[in-house]
Amino acid sequence: MKPGHVPLERVLSKLGIASRTVARQWILDSKVKVDGVLRKDPLFPVFPERAKIEIEEKPVAKVAHRTFLLHKPRGVVTTRSDEKGRPTVFSLIPEPGLHLIAAGRLDWATSGLLLLTNDTRLADWLTDPRSAVCRTYLVTVRGKVTEESLERLRRGLLDAGEKLQPEQIILRKASGKESHLTVRLTEGKNREIRRMFAALSHEVTRLKRVAFGALELGALQPGKFRELSRGELEGAFPGLRK
Repeated sequence: MKPGHVPLERVLSKLGIASRTVARQWILDSKVKVDGVLRKDPLFPVFPERAKIEIEEKPVAKVAHRTFLLHKPRGVVTTRSDEKGRPTVFSLIPEPGLHLIAAGRLDWATSGLLLLTNDTRLADWLTDPRSAVCRTYLVTVRGKVTEESLERLRRGLLDAGEKLQPEQIILRKASGKESHLTVRLTEGKNREIRRMFAALSHEVTRLKRVAFGALELGALQPGKFRELSRGELEGAFPGLRK
């Protein structure tokens, strides 16, 4: 594929008007024209900045990028739909016509700061390990976490062939019953914090993300959200300006 060109299905997805699956079906159903020509190949190469795209004879305008900071409640899933009928984060932001995606995930039992956006480039950048965006969590575990355990975590642990190592870990309070910690990560591996503490025989009983880069959850209540400006995003993630 020529430099600067992108598969047609991906262009439609990145415009924020449909998922790639839906975009592919539109193309296969002969609904999409590029520069006046009907295109039936989802992988047809397109130069996004120059191409004139139509869906069912209607010109496609670029959708304004929008990003929301949501306080995800515990018991809500991050997937678009759930086979168990559990509520999803997408039902909490009633914005018709926006194809929002989550920039990273929080599991069912984890609460806190989650970013939802229709800007796929932003989502890709935020979740790319090379961006090294810091995420901060408040963690409660069963039992007393010792200094020896903290040192093991700081050196990194192997779990299922993966090295799990926090960027920073701070013990805030510890007793025989439970311990409270602040943990900062930059890689975002699947269930990383739960796996780290499980390896030390400490069950995580409460997990809440309170910051993503320089964005903080603050006093935002569970289930509530606020929209972020581009300036706020660039201030929170300086790498976006590069």
